[in-house]
Amino acid sequence: MRLVLLGPPGAGKGTLAAFLNKELNIPHVSTGDILREEMKNNTPLGQEVKKYVESGGLVPDEVVIKLIENKFSSDSAIDKGYMLDGFPRTEVQAKNLDAILNNLNKQVDYAVYLNASLPVVIERLTGRRICRNCSAIFHMKNNPPKEEGICNECGGEVYQRPDDNEETIKTRMDVYLENTKPVIDYYEAQEKLKKVDADKDSQEVQENLMKIFNGGR
Repeated sequence: MRLVLLGPPGAGKGTLAAFLNKELNIPHVSTGDILREEMKNNTPLGQEVKKYVESGGLVPDEVVIKLIENKFSSDSAIDKGYMLDGFPRTEVQAKNLDAILNNLNKQVDYAVYLNASLPVVIERLTGRRICRNCSAIFHMKNNPPKEEGICNECGGEVYQRPDDNEETIKTRMDVYLENTKPVIDYYEAQEKLKKVDADKDSQEVQENLMKIFNGGR
């Protein structure tokens, strides 16, 4: 199965990706991970990405597209399926992605849209805490660390990301929705869009999505 995961920050894409990887053995392909991998390996494209990242600029579409094309053409692990997370974010990106995947005969089967409301996203993200050392994720309401400020996994410092505050979250949500609506419309026109109510808890989201994949509504 070949999927694109869509949804605003805090919608639960990471949790869903982990579930689908375990349940259906679909590799999770994060564009953020691809960028970091290229920079770590100091490839020519990685060096180009690093320049944009270090200057605080956005990595141009054509660079990200090239990275994705390299990944999808060279990684045999995703020959039988994938979950692409973090891309596309605009309609132009979606069209460019389709062109690449058509050439590789790895077209998207479904675009899964995790539809989360602003109040739920704010509650999730303002309560989120992350370990500086191992990147384990906690939530002050749903999954707090056993000892305040200390990671259960490695004993590292648990902190709140500076952008996990209500005002910044509202801005990020507005930007996401404005950019992503055309992407949602694009996949809906192809009859590939599957919408899931991401305000529900993660187990219910997972169950509802599996019903959709199995032919239910």
